[in-house]
Amino acid sequence: MDNPSLVCNGILVISGGILLVYTLLIIWSPPPIITHESEKKYRSHSSTKPLPLTRLDEPSKVDLTVVVPAYNETERLPSMMADTIGHLSSLKTKRTFEILVVDDGSNDGTSSTALKLAAKYPKYDIKVVTLEKNIGKGGAVRHGMLYGGGERLLMADADGASRMEDLELLWKSMDEIAPNHGPAVVVGSRAHLVKSEAVVKRSFLRNVLMYGLHTVLRIVGVGHIRDTQCGFKLFSRSAAQQIFPAQHLPTWIFDVELLLLAKQLRIPVSEVPIEWHEVAGSKLNVVTASLQMLRDLLIVRANHLLGRWTASPAKMKSD
Repeated sequence: MDNPSLVCNGILVISGGILLVYTLLIIWSPPPIITHESEKKYRSHSSTKPLPLTRLDEPSKVDLTVVVPAYNETERLPSMMADTIGHLSSLKTKRTFEILVVDDGSNDGTSSTALKLAAKYPKYDIKVVTLEKNIGKGGAVRHGMLYGGGERLLMADADGASRMEDLELLWKSMDEIAPNHGPAVVVGSRAHLVKSEAVVKRSFLRNVLMYGLHTVLRIVGVGHIRDTQCGFKLFSRSAAQQIFPAQHLPTWIFDVELLLLAKQLRIPVSEVPIEWHEVAGSKLNVVTASLQMLRDLLIVRANHLLGRWTASPAKMKSD
């Protein structure tokens, strides 16, 4: 076989390999997240019929939206709600707020529990959205952000593992890096707790997952954030308007995609140490989550590098 034939065969093999990888990327990439009409409305204690939610591209209606993704959280949600209401209602400098519980297709009556809590705290604006099917924590957070009315939007886990009082640390940091309603993200961080009893007592598999994740994160481009997975993050409305419409991952590793998008959009991100404690009742399967994590991180990075997933600065403005 002559040299030209070898070169042609080599080109064919390389081209075939690239085509195979690209095809697999398309197959493995998650489909677009569909929002159903019923999910654009909320229920509350004060209305017998569903009411329309505030869209993210509309002007803000309150100072703060607390987005609570909830999947089978009938047991843990009441305590988290009590802590949230207790803190926000006790602030000397009052701020208007709403709490948006996004029921991610639960089968344990989470929406009913949330509505009972709304009735228990009638003075406060607690909204309940029920997704038609379970799509994952990332999808639930995305939905809450796309339909939150706050000038600032906080994602907070339903387990109450993070102290709501630490919101003030995030708030102060955002005031510093994003004056005048500029785009910014502030990440609650547990990195300072790595040697603490709270983390040491976690299962061996969970700690292996944590250290493995940090290694992979350095590879995909967000190694500058020490704790990407803490479920306590504050977004300015102008940052959320740019980030969440471009989010694709509905799975639990979605936080990394959000931070990659912020980096791509040159939105400032700060990391603030907060208190945290382990809460029983996690739905996370460590082994399955580890495999899914690796796959999803590679998918995100590949889609961004190839330009299939992109984000552009939004033209929308909050009031």
